[in-house]
Amino acid sequence: MIKVGVLGAKGKMGAQTVATINAATDLELVAALDLGDSIESLKTSGAEVVVDFTHPDSVMANLEFAINNGINVVVGTTGFDNARLAKVKELLAKNAKVGALIAPNFGLGAVLMMQFAAQAAKHFESVEIIELHHPNKADAPSGTATRTAELITDARKAAKRAPMPDATTSALPGARGAKVGDVAIHSVRLRGLVAHQEVILGDQGETLSIRHDSIDRT
Repeated sequence: MIKVGVLGAKGKMGAQTVATINAATDLELVAALDLGDSIESLKTSGAEVVVDFTHPDSVMANLEFAINNGINVVVGTTGFDNARLAKVKELLAKNAKVGALIAPNFGLGAVLMMQFAAQAAKHFESVEIIELHHPNKADAPSGTATRTAELITDARKAAKRAPMPDATTSALPGARGAKVGDVAIHSVRLRGLVAHQEVILGDQGETLSIRHDSIDRT
């Protein structure tokens, strides 16, 4: 049995993670912590792995605590830029026996969408991303959109694609989205949404849309 702790256990994703662990035959839930709980109890619980679904403001401190205490980490919290990833690598280098998985999205469809978009981007002149989420989401653009843009940028560079055409010379701030690599990302926050992303690719005479929709948190 693998002993697992969950941070952010009362949130939507954290609660689902707790339920999944409790239903598994090879996992044992030894800690379910949320806001106000002491992270020190994670160490005394004997957790071998901790799953973090907390908040971008607290995830780095959680990671540092877990890694420094020899606990493997699985992170679904978003908000990771290159500086944060570099810090995680630095922590892991000092704790060689500890592993970390940081994933912007655990949905199979979302992962496939990212891969399909990167493949298609090599063959189209232009590409932009629209990501849509509920208004309680703390970060924008989403981690999934950011990672998609990075994959697209790398794929286009490998294919030696020319810069995307854009004749815009006058625009309100933010009107053309936020640039990640070579890709503009447009973020929507709207009540009634869960998690959605559309990658729109265009070339002479045609467009291609690749979209993923999360209908619920399960």
